Amino acid sequence: MPRVTLKTIAEAVGVSRTTVSNAFSRPDQLNPELRRRILEVAEELDYAGPDPTARTLRRGKAGVIGVLLTEELSYAFTDPYAVAFLRGLAEIAETSSTSLLLMAWRDEASAERAVREAIVDGFVAFCMDEDHPALEALRQRRLPFVIAGEPYLKGVPFVGVDDRAAAKTLCAHLLKLGHRRLGVLPATHARMNVDATGTSGAITARLAGYRDAVLEAGLSWDDVAVRPTPHSREGGRSGAARLLDLYPRPTAIIATTDLIALGALQAVAERGLTVPDNVSVAGFDDIPQAGEAGLTTIRQPKSEKGRTVGRLLLEETIGDAPHILMPYELIARSSTSSPPDA
Repeated sequence: MPRVTLKTIAEAVGVSRTTVSNAFSRPDQLNPELRRRILEVAEELDYAGPDPTARTLRRGKAGVIGVLLTEELSYAFTDPYAVAFLRGLAEIAETSSTSLLLMAWRDEASAERAVREAIVDGFVAFCMDEDHPALEALRQRRLPFVIAGEPYLKGVPFVGVDDRAAAKTLCAHLLKLGHRRLGVLPATHARMNVDATGTSGAITARLAGYRDAVLEAGLSWDDVAVRPTPHSREGGRSGAARLLDLYPRPTAIIATTDLIALGALQAVAERGLTVPDNVSVAGFDDIPQAGEAGLTTIRQPKSEKGRTVGRLLLEETIGDAPHILMPYELIARSSTSSPPDA
């Protein structure tokens, strides 16, 4: 059978192609009875409507922003930091009737292909590795894109906080309380540089900040117990358990995210110890659960970061690749105090 097109429907109903197109995309422009007749004929001829891809190409706008995630897709709905960021981004997107396309993949080759094929007006790279092939694919697409959180790359629009300086502030707080035996739980993945010699990624930068504080206090970073662990409560629980097995055990455990720190609190309780009397615990991000747990942490404006990224993309204010560093704040709560042997 010959392919059914707008022209086919128009000839069958006795109207113009534009009228048929309006029946699908601008129904307010038609008499309800005429639109009903057009849709009936379309259904009889098994026509689903104009090709949205072709229509997007004609308009030059998709009305969609692609959000690149390197974690599983479920991460966007379960991680409190990601949820808050996406909420802020969505608040700006909906003011211009723009949708968000959450993009995740099983391997890097699939990621690169997804970026090249996505029908979007721009991208947000959310907490990615600096050498991820999707970043090069983003550059080659020549569409607007903003990096949120990490990595911090020269010449690429960026919105985040100074993770290194913020982490130094957090660790310095514990050192001022008198802690000298520290354990650190960084969220890790295959390419993370756990010796903290670089600052391109948020986790590496936070490790570098902790080390800066340790060295500034005249201590040795080699004496700090660093145990990379999965970014989850369970990861924090198992990582903290390994630290608590050390002798002498750390008097303070610092995580690179609140999610890990919450797991560390669980591990301390499972050992019959108390926070902060036996062990102090600190995190980073100030997710809602951190306040409920009394967790000392670094507060960063999660939703406002999303809103700022949205404005850069949708209000076309990217300009000359701005690097926007947002404010952070040390939030000292009940999970930290002077060490028991102070």
